[in-house]
Amino acid sequence: MYIPNAFREDDIEKLVTFMRANSFATLMSIQDNIPVASHIPLVVTVQDNVVKLTGHLAKLNPQWKVFGENESLAVFTGPHAYISPSLYEKRESVPTWNYIAVHAYGTPQVITLGDSPELMDKMIDKMIDTYGSDYKSQWHSLSNDFREGLMNGIIGFEMTVTRLEGKYKLSQNRSHVDQYNVAHALLQSAEPAAHAIGVQIKQNLETSDSSEKL
Repeated sequence: MYIPNAFREDDIEKLVTFMRANSFATLMSIQDNIPVASHIPLVVTVQDNVVKLTGHLAKLNPQWKVFGENESLAVFTGPHAYISPSLYEKRESVPTWNYIAVHAYGTPQVITLGDSPELMDKMIDKMIDTYGSDYKSQWHSLSNDFREGLMNGIIGFEMTVTRLEGKYKLSQNRSHVDQYNVAHALLQSAEPAAHAIGVQIKQNLETSDSSEKL
């Protein structure tokens, strides 16, 4: 991902928080020299400063067949908004788009019920705990045949993140006046995504103002 220094975010805790809040990700791999992608929910965990992603694909989805062979990329995206040059002090300016995105790279390792029943159970429990904890008791009360049938129809995976990139494109390359104007305009928007970007810009400005006063 192309990241100018003004937009680079390296705070792992901040990036993990964002990934968890926007965990329906796009997982991309290379298969037969062709990019392939799946849109799936991921569980983000951190242990001993190591970030891991856990999830699963349908067994009929061929993407899992290249897991373990080469690097994959999980893309997490959040709110975004068009930024009009009419909000800038300088009349000769160009339009742009503000957004937040995090890229996580790693090599997924396959988890199957036949080879790793304990890991499969652990993966399923993580998914349920993250996305539907109220379903957990029902899941464990279901017949073994039903649960095994479901788990035999999926391929689980765990991906240790070896590289994490964060891009917070929030008008940081503009003057404080321009940033305030952009934030004010977006905070007035009825569109939730645009409003969310306005909140992020406002928080950045408040943090910057506080730092300058120290």
